[in-house]
Amino acid sequence: MDELNGKLALVTGASRGIGRAAALALARAGADLVVHYRARAEAAREVDAAVRALGRRSLLVQADVARAAEIERLAREAGPVDILVNNAGIAKPQPVEAITEADWDQVVDTNLKSCFLLTQALLPGMRARRWGRIINLSSVAAQVGGVVGPHYAASKAGMHGLTHFYASHLAREGITVNAIAPALIETEMVTSNIKATPDRIPVGRFGTVDETAEVIVMLARNAYITGQTINVNGGWYLS
Repeated sequence: MDELNGKLALVTGASRGIGRAAALALARAGADLVVHYRARAEAAREVDAAVRALGRRSLLVQADVARAAEIERLAREAGPVDILVNNAGIAKPQPVEAITEADWDQVVDTNLKSCFLLTQALLPGMRARRWGRIINLSSVAAQVGGVVGPHYAASKAGMHGLTHFYASHLAREGITVNAIAPALIETEMVTSNIKATPDRIPVGRFGTVDETAEVIVMLARNAYITGQTINVNGGWYLS
């Protein structure tokens, strides 16, 4: 296992939910943090303060990852990132017949295109240092369709394709690329969707953000696991 002391981690969407838990777990494991947020400034400042209280450095950066120019600025301000956690995303639960092209573009740009653009922006530094970890937060929706809509499922499935391509092309450069596909983790995104209920999960409960964050830290430390999708789903999808 690689030590994370002195490594710099960027967690997108770190103001709440899985992103917040991931930022704090990586800080406890020794990493310094770039805490990204889009709109929830006060919540992000709380994460920033919590990281600093753990004795790690923290940089707070606001950006809309659906916009290419803001991703470029985020990458510049973040600096030499070693661990990228592509967590920022949106869900728009909608009836199929109500989904418009604008809805599709908003979800795909935020959830999928942002992963591509941010990975492309940070890869040169990782390749130069010959060390990097890219961890993409997908969803069980990529595997079973889920309960949000086809735009969300497609955006998350696309993350698996990105993961496979980058993993296969970067394996000899000290860079691992993996995905995590959670199912019904107890976050605001999940609990606000009336179709997301614990009875869908074989273990009979929602998962916790800390159970997902544990896997993020494991993947950040491990230099041999690459190109994989780790299912943190309570048994909903069996692979």
